Amino acid sequence: MSTSAHPSADAADVIGTDGTVTDRLVEANERYASGFTDPGMDARPVLNVAVVACMDARLDLHAALGLQLGDCHTIRNAGGVVTDDVIRSLTISQRALGTRSVMLVHHTGCGLESLTEDFRHELEDEVGQRPAWAVEAFRDVDQDVRQSMQRVRTSPFLLHTDDVRGFVFDVTSGLLREIDPS
Repeated sequence: MSTSAHPSADAADVIGTDGTVTDRLVEANERYASGFTDPGMDARPVLNVAVVACMDARLDLHAALGLQLGDCHTIRNAGGVVTDDVIRSLTISQRALGTRSVMLVHHTGCGLESLTEDFRHELEDEVGQRPAWAVEAFRDVDQDVRQSMQRVRTSPFLLHTDDVRGFVFDVTSGLLREIDPS
């Protein structure tokens, strides 16, 4: 089974022999920019929704949710967990840029299911300093979605907490499964 969107390519083919992957991405941007036309969009998302999702490379959120450029704010981190920084981004999204709905998307086979908070202690042993942040590892993806929904719904900083829904994306079928908040 391939772990890449480029099933026939190995890392050298994707990166190239004359540079780093960042060099390749910068070159891709130059090609993109050469045909770019300013769409004249506002920073306010057209659908007034913010999507919080895991950073997992297997999740193509725009394709999976039928979204176009400008439709939503997308906030991603390891696990799609609602952390203080996610609350910060959601607060700005709602209060300054008009979003009213929040969609949370976790997924099957998440790497956070195989980690524990011991990860922080291992980092401390390795580098001599414990990270200030929590790993936010979990064993039950459905329960973690519920916890994330609760964190959004109870945040005093958010204006709109009535339309907060959580889902688990199945990485093998591409389907979303909605999680009951209770």
